[in-house]
Amino acid sequence: MKVITVKNAQEGGKIAFTLLKDKMAQGIETLGLATGSSPETFYEEIRQSDLDFSQMTSINLDEYVGLDETNDQSYAYFMKQHLFEAKPFKKSYLPDGKAMDLEAAAKDYDRIIIENPIDFQILGIGRNGHIGFNEPGTPFDETTHIVDLAPSTIEANSRFFDSIEQVPKQAMSMGIASIMSSKTIVLLAFGSEKADAIKGMVDGPVTEDLPGSVLQNHNDVIVIADEAAASKLA
Repeated sequence: MKVITVKNAQEGGKIAFTLLKDKMAQGIETLGLATGSSPETFYEEIRQSDLDFSQMTSINLDEYVGLDETNDQSYAYFMKQHLFEAKPFKKSYLPDGKAMDLEAAAKDYDRIIIENPIDFQILGIGRNGHIGFNEPGTPFDETTHIVDLAPSTIEANSRFFDSIEQVPKQAMSMGIASIMSSKTIVLLAFGSEKADAIKGMVDGPVTEDLPGSVLQNHNDVIVIADEAAASKLA
């Protein structure tokens, strides 16, 4: 695991963009994408670039249960606004949070990931160490699944909604095993509220109590953290 400390999110986004550009020059085909505030500067760099994604595939980590792409709090909407309108892909996959049969939709998503191996996965990390929506206690061998969101996650995400009551209580998420199958993983973390999670992820024991710690077992992980998020590292 390589840790790159940056001054701010803007610098972090530029470095992540450079890593992506280098991998694209090597011919990668599939990107794993994340939502939330952490990758926003990364997507901004992509939008301002001349990179062409028209022959590439994207696969997103997760989606809220009950929201579709017309809801401005859905992750499908987020991706459209932050990336896809400016840089369309050959094919973009997101979990179907409105599926009538959520378990069947999760199995279909696993098939998509198997058929389109992820070359370059972007991640954030939650305050409680979750990656994707894999909350503490998620088995490391879990694939795509339906998640009951932890109270701390609901609280953290409530800043995007008019009230905490509007935050969905479930999500469909790519599993930890699915994430770990990615060839390269780039994790972005900005702000002091992420410092404990980064400390545990990098220096702590590998434990399902802190899902991000499993990344210690991956052979190609780059962590890009600002000084605040990296402040508790040795």
